[in-house]
Amino acid sequence: MKSVKPGRGPSAIGAVGSVAVALFGVCWTVGAISMGAPVFFPLFGVVFIIAAIVQAVYHSRNAVGEQRYSAFDIVESSQEPDPLSQRFGAVEAPEAPATDGPLHFCPYCGARLGDSFAFCAACGKKLPERS
Repeated sequence: MKSVKPGRGPSAIGAVGSVAVALFGVCWTVGAISMGAPVFFPLFGVVFIIAAIVQAVYHSRNAVGEQRYSAFDIVESSQEPDPLSQRFGAVEAPEAPATDGPLHFCPYCGARLGDSFAFCAACGKKLPERS
């Protein structure tokens, strides 16, 4: 079964961006307080800081963690299990078995196949040997 995972590069860039947002929130809050702005202006900066901390933790975990969440890389469950399936107890689909007759659909992604295909044109996986 395929699972959608984040790329480590985009997650690392997201972590750096979150630090920049936190710095913006600090500057905003300090500026708003020093100018004597109404109370909701400094609170806006605090919201930026809190959101940046949450995003920095999320992206840092994706960038360096073994189990990743997001929508950038597609991997096989044998390479990396889906952490959401593990957390919520979903049953993983078994790998496609070898077949005796001609394949009409890819057992991995479900794409339509020709009779002489050795690899799936959609997902690129080698098709099971046919007897």
